[in-house]
Amino acid sequence: MARYTASSCRVCRREGSKLFLKGQRCYTDKCGFDKRSYAPGQHGKGQRVKHSNYGLQLREKQKVKKTYGVLERQFRKYFKTASRSKGVTGSKLLELLERRLDNVVFRSLFASSRPGARQMVMHGHVLVNNRKVDIPSYSVKTGDILVIRQKEKTVKRVKDSMEKLKDHGFPGWIEVDKEGLKTKITRLPERSDIAADIKEQLIVELYSK
Repeated sequence: MARYTASSCRVCRREGSKLFLKGQRCYTDKCGFDKRSYAPGQHGKGQRVKHSNYGLQLREKQKVKKTYGVLERQFRKYFKTASRSKGVTGSKLLELLERRLDNVVFRSLFASSRPGARQMVMHGHVLVNNRKVDIPSYSVKTGDILVIRQKEKTVKRVKDSMEKLKDHGFPGWIEVDKEGLKTKITRLPERSDIAADIKEQLIVELYSK
């Protein structure tokens, strides 16, 4: 699958928001967004762009796509599934994205960024209900148990990540065993569990045209 491989800091600057794509670096004074929060490009610093309604909707969609690391076709599938589900479409969309396996690994602090969590999953370092799952988009459900495979290098990397991010809490829909490197899905995520500054209604309006 195609992936964006250029500077992650440019993505945050373009979206005007910290997306935490560089892991621990995003929490330090080395963060590129903190140093230059204006848009990238030759004229980025002097840009004064007044977006139309469509522009605002498009930028919000792009921000969410970049945050969770999904491409347009996959994002549309998530939206179609959310629109067919009972409840508020925007909240359902975010629930589906939060239930991605790579996101759960990230939320459990087993990796310091979603790209790092995706790599961990793809390399087969994560077990779901005692079975290896190497698909980052795998959707977890209530009662699932995630375990990090007990390989020396993997365990060391995970524990380093948890130590660096120890001041960050866990969302209320998972229970994390720090010693056993295990996570249990106690319930499905809700909109209130997602602290990110996301205006999902703009995305709903964009796809509803």
